[in-house]
Amino acid sequence: MSKNLWQGTWRGRQPAGDKHKGARKVISPSGGIVRGKFPSRKNGRMVHHEGLLELEAIYLFEASPNIVRYREQPITLHYSDGAKLRRYTPDFELVLATGEIVFIEVKPVSSLQHVKVQHKLDCVAEHLRRSEKTYVILTDKVIRQEPRLSNLRWIYHQCHRIPPSPDAMTIVIHKFRHRLPLSLVAATTVLTTGSVDLYSLLLAGHLRCSLDQPISQETLIELNMEADNGWFCIAQEQGF
Repeated sequence: MSKNLWQGTWRGRQPAGDKHKGARKVISPSGGIVRGKFPSRKNGRMVHHEGLLELEAIYLFEASPNIVRYREQPITLHYSDGAKLRRYTPDFELVLATGEIVFIEVKPVSSLQHVKVQHKLDCVAEHLRRSEKTYVILTDKVIRQEPRLSNLRWIYHQCHRIPPSPDAMTIVIHKFRHRLPLSLVAATTVLTTGSVDLYSLLLAGHLRCSLDQPISQETLIELNMEADNGWFCIAQEQGF
């Protein structure tokens, strides 16, 4: 059984995140795939990624208020393929705000056109369905939606490295909510106070803006109403 008690807080050069060790090694000096590490604010540690598509998926995970935390290469599963027992390691494990756990496979659409790949993932999906676990395949078509992806990457890199505390963000929202909506340039001036910055408020789900157009100084920043399920969805049917 997978344990999901881990959490993290980024503290500059001394992150206090979980001591996660992937079920299989991701970083390797060989091969043509771009491999690297991402400084996750949400997990409070460096997260390994294998390939650019996984890196781009990480930006979505970091930006979604519906995702509390996530792990790469979380566990190794054993599933049946006819008379054979095979092994499989999901790319990511997400913990949603609802407490639900979701296993993620990141895969280009072109790969799914290969019969062997699709057969393998079908077997894995059936195994997880019987185990009553949620399994989602995120393709490049979903992950690389533009201008959403570029907007979220830009927002992430504007944030303070050390996230504000939930209490500090709540105080700022209560103090200035009557002044919203505002343009991005005006909201940046009004809502950036001390340790709290506008972009962290967006990532935390307190605020929202349209991701359908490239973000500019005139982009409208609005209060994210409690009835809203985040300000964007990666996989709406699965609730995140």
